[in-house]
Amino acid sequence: MIELTDLTKQYGSTLAVDHLDLRVAKGEIFGFIGPNGAGKTTTIRMMAGVLGPTEGTVRIDGIAMEANPEAAKRIIGFIPDRPFLYEKLTGMEFMRFVADLYGFGDGLFRQKAERFLIQFSLYDWADHLIEAYSHGMKQRLIIASALLHEPRVIIVDEPMVGLDPAGIRMVKDLFRELACKGTTIFMSTHTLEIAEDLCDRIGVIHRGRLVALGTTGDLRGTALLQEGDLEEVFLRLTGKETP
Repeated sequence: MIELTDLTKQYGSTLAVDHLDLRVAKGEIFGFIGPNGAGKTTTIRMMAGVLGPTEGTVRIDGIAMEANPEAAKRIIGFIPDRPFLYEKLTGMEFMRFVADLYGFGDGLFRQKAERFLIQFSLYDWADHLIEAYSHGMKQRLIIASALLHEPRVIIVDEPMVGLDPAGIRMVKDLFRELACKGTTIFMSTHTLEIAEDLCDRIGVIHRGRLVALGTTGDLRGTALLQEGDLEEVFLRLTGKETP
């Protein structure tokens, strides 16, 4: 469903993403972890078509992002780490704005928008300006709007930032439900417990290169650890262990 081939991004003399090859299957929840500056967000922005690669290709369900970006983006739900919201719109108006981008009909829009606003506990705030929303409410609105067109692939950078425990549980359950129905989820996160609990496989990126890939057990073997949680594995793989 997601194919990254020789994906590379260079900024001057800085190689942010270094010839990355990766395949993520339909219905898989894939975790993408790494230290700050490792290349996670740059990779995600290239996958979403926000940023062009220096070399290599991104394919979403067989569609090349560079050759046919509109078709590729139509099947993606993108949730960035620092989303921009038009705060002088109401929650419902913002959902309408997103729906217009995907060419929704009015009848279909209203039904779906109300369902998602209810699911994300935002329905009572649907006619309030976004500037009055808390940070967690804004995050829930962004996630709800990204799901409005029923994407086949969800690309999300730090999905749980700003959410309370109930919100985190709700998003985790939602991602599991979507994956069971065949939606592919590519998730970058610093919250290793969530990655360990939620993801089918995890990739570790360090200095722009994929240094490990697999289940938590696979990563433990790569790190030459017989036991330990994902945090210990991560620190070993990225050379951040405390002596």
